[in-house]
Amino acid sequence: MSFATLEDAKAWLRRAGTDSERGEFVDPRDGSITLADYVTRFWKAGVRGAPGTIKRVDERVRLHILPHIGTVALRDISATVLRSYITTLEAECAPRYAQQILTSLSNIFETAIDDKRLVRNPMRAKSVRWPKVPEDQREAWPLATAQRVRDVINQRYRVAVVVALGCGLRQGEVFGLSPEDVDFERGVIRVRRQVQLLNGRLYFTLPKGGKTRIVDMPRSVAAELAAYFLLYPAVEVELPWGGPELEREKRTFTLVLTTKYGNAIRANIFNDEVWKPALAKAGVIPMREKGKRWMASRKDGFHVLRHT
Repeated sequence: MSFATLEDAKAWLRRAGTDSERGEFVDPRDGSITLADYVTRFWKAGVRGAPGTIKRVDERVRLHILPHIGTVALRDISATVLRSYITTLEAECAPRYAQQILTSLSNIFETAIDDKRLVRNPMRAKSVRWPKVPEDQREAWPLATAQRVRDVINQRYRVAVVVALGCGLRQGEVFGLSPEDVDFERGVIRVRRQVQLLNGRLYFTLPKGGKTRIVDMPRSVAAELAAYFLLYPAVEVELPWGGPELEREKRTFTLVLTTKYGNAIRANIFNDEVWKPALAKAGVIPMREKGKRWMASRKDGFHVLRHT
């Protein structure tokens, strides 16, 4: 560093000496690394979580952060730079997704502080205002709508609607349900696993948040499941546990719901070939025009059954 006067240099040296004794000294040269370089070399390896979570964080950083400010040195990412970046981000993304991106960026800065490359997190400056998210209102279907979808869906998958609607299971939890999880005597379902899809590969993992739970099973759901077991015998399925990587330990579970070929269900294929056609038959969405994609909004996804 260089200074205009000797006194300025001495003042800086005194502050640096004090910070050093407290263990708070940050060498300004450490902040000269670009954001992209820091993310690639130091931050990325420390990201933890479920495989799907890691993928989503990677997409936020790779697609929405680095293209805009990746070439800027850590120490040069000021409140001014961030205000401009947030304006750009708001034009690209919905407010909720923009907040998730900024949360990832803030996490990068916090890690840089721990690594002694920054003194403070610029995302916490008062003038850096995050996008405002409208109040989240989860909408449920009228019961009649859910019943129409239940009655017109491919009969092999009717029980998926019944279980999600009657017991509040998420889609992956329905696909991971085993007959061993259904306790007819106590009238409960043990939610122990889910089937997830990542990078084109299926795998078993714990329910959301890594927590198993027990849910009440209404008699109507129990009756449907008992009848379904007679029509469609459960099938043993082997998949990796905890992630899609081939080197993962494989586990085998008997699944209530499988394809007609005896495979675990892929959510993307189910949504496009089973769920959306049922929505169209029930009058929830318009029929798909030949050669075009389904016109379905997120609020009419399978998850609406859980809210209903």
